Amino acid sequence: MAEPTNEDLKKKFREALEKKNHRSAVSTDHKDAGSKVGNVHGPADHQKMFRRKSV
Repeated sequence: MAEPTNEDLKKKFREALEKKNHRSAVSTDHKDAGSKVGNVHGPADHQKMFRRKSV
């Protein structure tokens, strides 16, 4: 079998890179949506008080 030339290898890799970039550009999974978690810390109108438990 004949060895591929340098130009053939460059063309092959360039096509594979374009194919990879196209595949990743098409996917828009969760990039347009915000966080799924809402109101994580509860109302911010008061500060929660932590007390040490006595033994």
